[in-house]
Amino acid sequence: MTLRFAIHHRSTSSGARTGRVETPHGAFDTPAFMPVGTRGSVKGLLPELVARTGAQIILANTYHLLLRPTPSTVAALGGLHRLMGWPGPILTDSGGYQAYSMADLNAVDDDGVTFRSIVDGSEVRLTPESAIAAQNALGADIIMAFDDCPPSIAAPEPGPIAADPRLARVLRRDAQLDPRARLLLANERTVRWLQRCKDAHGRAHDQALFGIVQGGADLDQRTWSVLRVCDIDLPGYAIGGVAVGESPDDIARVVRHTAPQMPEHKPRYLMGVGYERDIVAAVRAGVDMFDCVLPTRNGRNANAFTPAGQIRLRNARFADDPEPIEPGGACDCEACRPVWTGAPGPFSRGTLRHLFMSGEMLGPILVSLHNLRYFQRLMVDIRRTIRDDDWPGFARRWPAAGM
Repeated sequence: MTLRFAIHHRSTSSGARTGRVETPHGAFDTPAFMPVGTRGSVKGLLPELVARTGAQIILANTYHLLLRPTPSTVAALGGLHRLMGWPGPILTDSGGYQAYSMADLNAVDDDGVTFRSIVDGSEVRLTPESAIAAQNALGADIIMAFDDCPPSIAAPEPGPIAADPRLARVLRRDAQLDPRARLLLANERTVRWLQRCKDAHGRAHDQALFGIVQGGADLDQRTWSVLRVCDIDLPGYAIGGVAVGESPDDIARVVRHTAPQMPEHKPRYLMGVGYERDIVAAVRAGVDMFDCVLPTRNGRNANAFTPAGQIRLRNARFADDPEPIEPGGACDCEACRPVWTGAPGPFSRGTLRHLFMSGEMLGPILVSLHNLRYFQRLMVDIRRTIRDDDWPGFARRWPAAGM
């Protein structure tokens, strides 16, 4: 069994649906939010604590694991589930987006991307075949196709990479393309690379390969991409390229256009989108899966999510605030409730501010846990709202969602 998806409820007032995805390492309910463990770890948090937030599936990043410790090392250590200490479903991305966006120098050509390692500066080559081979070795339950994600705006011409004149020519050519020409090229490459990914997939019996729809903010190109990407039969499909600088309105417009055109009976995954308003808009368009680094990244920077909006705990006004992040008992995370018998009470905002100002590790841990629990509570209420079709009630409970 690679992957099974069952739809349980459908909203009568939107395209939203609830369901359940089954994988070789267990199942998860949809719509689902996946915490991100970029380098094989959700930063600072024990896997058991991540599970206690309500997370049922987590994500790891192939680009970082490719560079260190390498997929072969992960395989030798027992695979990604063993490395992460996580018994449930795991999804890995292909590493392509990070190769384009993080490397100081990169060159994209018709066969793949060449980039400088951020670990040791060595030259690394990533192709559809090598991206799939890496993910086969890592062993995640859901793996992503290697695609070409163009920048949302034209980037300045980068410097040459290594001494390969062919790659230098590719760099100069792509840098001189206008944004629309670059978009068309990326769409065409994505479809060709997807077929190569499927052909190279050596573990189709226990790893579900998802294709990725591109097209930028151009709705016609989104339709072009949907038709061709989804014509290649796969267990699921994703919407890529909508978390690279677009406004919330543009994200919602693209997703509303794209999601309903994707196969009805397969999971739909919106990559890298994590603000509440963007998630809710995408759910109402029919999207089932989400991931984002926001909960933990913001948690490490003293920014806590609440239904009324984020609070920045480094602010001096919280120095002597005795209340927890969310007063009233709505949140049952380790930061907002006593976690063991005899504890004098939850951690206060003042205490959390002190921990951050003092550089104590406990502050980022507690706020990261709170934020992850916040997003899982959000998803539970979204699933309940779809079943009840009570969107006005949801809007009252979660004003930060901006409905």
